[in-house]
Amino acid sequence: MIERIFLGELSDRLGLYPGVVLLGARQVGKSTLARQLALQMTGAVFLDLERPVDRAKLDNPSVFFAAHRDRLVVIDEVQTMPQLFTQLRPEIDADRRPGRFLLLGSASGALLRQSAESLAGRVSYLELPPLQWSELQTEPQGPAEQHLLALQDHWLRGGMPLSQLAKTEAQSLRWRNDYLQSFVRRDLPALGIHIPSETLWRFVRMLAHQHGQLFNASALAVAMGGISPITVGRYLDIFCDALILRKVEPYFVNLGKRLVKSPKIYFRDCGLLHALLGIGHADALQGHPLSGYSWEGLVINHIAALLPMVAGGGASLHFYRTAAGAELDAVVDTGNERIGFEIKLSDAPRVSKGFWNACTDLGLSRAYVVAPVASGWPLGERAQVIQLLDLPAVLGLSP
Repeated sequence: MIERIFLGELSDRLGLYPGVVLLGARQVGKSTLARQLALQMTGAVFLDLERPVDRAKLDNPSVFFAAHRDRLVVIDEVQTMPQLFTQLRPEIDADRRPGRFLLLGSASGALLRQSAESLAGRVSYLELPPLQWSELQTEPQGPAEQHLLALQDHWLRGGMPLSQLAKTEAQSLRWRNDYLQSFVRRDLPALGIHIPSETLWRFVRMLAHQHGQLFNASALAVAMGGISPITVGRYLDIFCDALILRKVEPYFVNLGKRLVKSPKIYFRDCGLLHALLGIGHADALQGHPLSGYSWEGLVINHIAALLPMVAGGGASLHFYRTAAGAELDAVVDTGNERIGFEIKLSDAPRVSKGFWNACTDLGLSRAYVVAPVASGWPLGERAQVIQLLDLPAVLGLSP
């Protein structure tokens, strides 16, 4: 079993709050992590709401919860039974002991709207991302070439556990294609999305070609047959709410400069992106026109995954770009400092004048260039080239 670095964070939050809502895309490993945690808790109860027998146990939820007040109750696929949130509020208020409920859900938009009405101040929210590169490095690094080949394989397949652990690249790609088809044609309708599946399938395939770039709703609206940009924005929100896409907003500071205002769009799992782009093996990935944007997405998602553990969960992620050419792919604001990241798909990365201008504009305390290298080196007085494994350390977390 792969040890997830988020197990400790989940345990800490359960030690502080009566409940924790663990969010994540389907098949990202939420149930496995919850069962691993439940084994550490005496008498923990695990309910999967996709099983009729477990749903039946909650026909009278107030009675069931009262009977299990001395145990951790884990409820999987909670988004399929949203009326539970109104029942959880009085139950938590009756006994605010930490560590009572762990709720697992796949659709953050619907879950957050439900829980905001009923559970404000009573639960903590934690997102479980796809597998991180550091979680796959269970043994000391071998030769540099071997390390980079393993990183390339992780980048190609993405972080969905069943894709990452498939025996061959072909099996991994087949699993990701099946996952995407099932998600669009079965899961979204089950969540109450009534837009035709073919429309959403065409939209997400088009969006794959905007990965890592500024979101252009007008261009997509034309490509979709002349629908309105507002409708395109609504389609985008569907995939963001389902934790398939990530929207990164620009960083605004009062500089009197013309700043880019459109967000950037990233697939949260690069393996799913590669399936949509028809990239099935490493050679095709390296030679693809979007390979640089794909690498950028891999790094952005690794940074975003670590932020809930940085600065008490108060750190934010943005990008920075001005009309004059100053640019940083990622800016992390912890409240105490700003940290910049430029992302390069090169074993000998170089930065432009725009990088240094952005560092000056933002008053960065430090900046990094993240590249597929075996080890890092200083780039300047406040800048350094680093590898992907260095991200936890530079963000103040244990590697």
